[in-house]
Amino acid sequence: MSVFALVAAVFALAGGSGAAPAAVHRAASVPEPRIVQKPIPFPARRVREMKAYAERHYGIDSPYLAHPHVIVEHFTESTTFSSAWNTFADDVPDVELHELPQTCAHFVIDTDGTIYQLVPLRLMCRHTVGLNWTAIGIENVGMSDAEILGRPRQLAAMLKLTRWLRCRYDIPVGDVIGHNESLTSPYHHERVAALRTQTHDDFNRADMNVVRRKLGALGLCSAG
Repeated sequence: MSVFALVAAVFALAGGSGAAPAAVHRAASVPEPRIVQKPIPFPARRVREMKAYAERHYGIDSPYLAHPHVIVEHFTESTTFSSAWNTFADDVPDVELHELPQTCAHFVIDTDGTIYQLVPLRLMCRHTVGLNWTAIGIENVGMSDAEILGRPRQLAAMLKLTRWLRCRYDIPVGDVIGHNESLTSPYHHERVAALRTQTHDDFNRADMNVVRRKLGALGLCSAG
């Protein structure tokens, strides 16, 4: 199925009804890691902004993440969880593209390995241009790929969370990508011409190959 057909399918599933679609996932066969709930404010106004964003960028008349096909790894370019949380919580136009709603990620992993969930998985989050319609976003507190890869507790938490999510939504290891790989994803779709080549530097292919090898070494989803 082409990405355009997938976008159309999501539109048919979630568009226009005003209600969240039923979650499309299977029971995860690997243990859920410990996740601390630390939600950012996501009131009705921000949901409406997310819906308008999805319509502009993807042609989807819905703010809901009906069926994620991709997991995107990021680093925050900050040194503390609180600074990342405060940025995502403040619903003002983002500093890079000047759009609403503010950027966000579904999860943020702190330097000590604590996993925080900021946004429900039923909602889209603005973390990767061209993929927000179908991607779960994971931010890791740090200033570079190397920092995260060099912190055993943070890296272990990232792998546990990513494995649980990909098994829950039946996402292949190959569709666990770094933000820097976004343009090569078969699910990349962007209606705004000026943004069709927009991406970031975090988690390049070489570093994500390390992450994907480690994910693969953890075994199949059925392995427990």
